[in-house]
Amino acid sequence: MPTLSPRSHAAARPLLIVKLGEAHEQIRERLGDFDEWIAAGLHSAGATTITIDPRAGGALPDPSEVAGIVITGSHAMVTHRDDWSVALMPWLVRAVEAEAPLLGICFGHQILAQAMGGTVDNHPGGVEIGTITISRSANSHGDALLGGLPEHFDAQSVHWQSVRVLPPGAVLLAGTEFEPHHAFRIGPCAWGVQFHPEFSDEVLRAYLERLGPELAKEGKDAERVIAGLHPTPLSSSLLPTFARFALAHQRPSAVDPEARMVAA
Repeated sequence: MPTLSPRSHAAARPLLIVKLGEAHEQIRERLGDFDEWIAAGLHSAGATTITIDPRAGGALPDPSEVAGIVITGSHAMVTHRDDWSVALMPWLVRAVEAEAPLLGICFGHQILAQAMGGTVDNHPGGVEIGTITISRSANSHGDALLGGLPEHFDAQSVHWQSVRVLPPGAVLLAGTEFEPHHAFRIGPCAWGVQFHPEFSDEVLRAYLERLGPELAKEGKDAERVIAGLHPTPLSSSLLPTFARFALAHQRPSAVDPEARMVAA
């Protein structure tokens, strides 16, 4: 397994963005891409980041070598079991078992659940898209990621598949009437969120403008959904919150003896 450059102190470790997808070309050209939006949120808390795309052959480091991990969304479907997604799951299990701070977003949320023994499938209600209101569960009180949010908060959402059954031992943190499993935690510091803290309302508007004909087939009016879009700063705050948590809870690297000595 590859190693990152030697570092003299654990605090220098970056957060790893595992890139599993990209926005449509027209959206990328105008607004940027999934990993860039995520990086901006993490950077706002003072974190540094690296991005690795395992779909393109990028080798993932030992989870202990990074301060934390964010798994991006994707236009792929977990149930399609692409080779790269199947290969990723044992690494996710290792990261959770190593108690590496981890945040999976949308597809990342789903593949984390699948890797840990949950079930992902098409949502029987079809797509959930737009600016939606999410409700925290009683289990979220005191949670390091979601515990500081109001009981109800707005977020951007677009997904056709969802976590139908949570992994064994997972803690449900938030949901909607349509999608009860919008956020969960497994272990002390691995989270999945179905909604998109990295999306702005402008990004979701661009998706809706592109998806209009497809949504119409499901009886949804893209223009009506667009009219209801608005900024979601509370949802967006999860990225810097995660970065601060990860930076404050770094463990000695399993492959860097010098870092272990400094941490000791």
